[in-house]
Amino acid sequence: MGEPDVTGIVLRAQQGDRQAIERLVRRFLRPAYLTALSVVRVPAEAEDLAQEAVAMAMQQLGSCREPARFAGWLLANVRNRALNHLAAVKVRQRHADSVLMEEGAAADAERVVLREQLVAALEVLTPQQREVVLLHDMESWTHPEIAASLGMSEVNSRQVLSVARKALRARLAELENGEVQHG
Repeated sequence: MGEPDVTGIVLRAQQGDRQAIERLVRRFLRPAYLTALSVVRVPAEAEDLAQEAVAMAMQQLGSCREPARFAGWLLANVRNRALNHLAAVKVRQRHADSVLMEEGAAADAERVVLREQLVAALEVLTPQQREVVLLHDMESWTHPEIAASLGMSEVNSRQVLSVARKALRARLAELENGEVQHG
């Protein structure tokens, strides 16, 4: 994703090249975080899950049979770990509110409100839609990169992003107008 030589880096990492392993960690830790965040929606938990998943992936690089598809393999592992985490501890959105309150102490009120509105707006999206939005808009991944890592077509990636953006715009407009709807 973004680096044409990821396959070569993975192959070197599989042979124990420490620099290659470090490059993979640097390159994929943030996408792993965003993937986990799209599932659990709690930044601190997403960070922990991403770090655990990337560390485990580096230990189990030999089980990545297709180095050219490393990103998809890694992000699928991150997604599975995040889903298992949700099932085990039944994490709900109210945890994100406490994180936002902590951040709010250091930020101005308007920024906190905007962030809360964005988190609330993201609630209307499916996990897949959140993941596509975060990878495309936060990580600047291309549709071919998103499609490869999530196992979908480029057309589907574009459609998911379009539908997600429409839903976000509608929800943000509702929130801006004070139309609070739960659920």
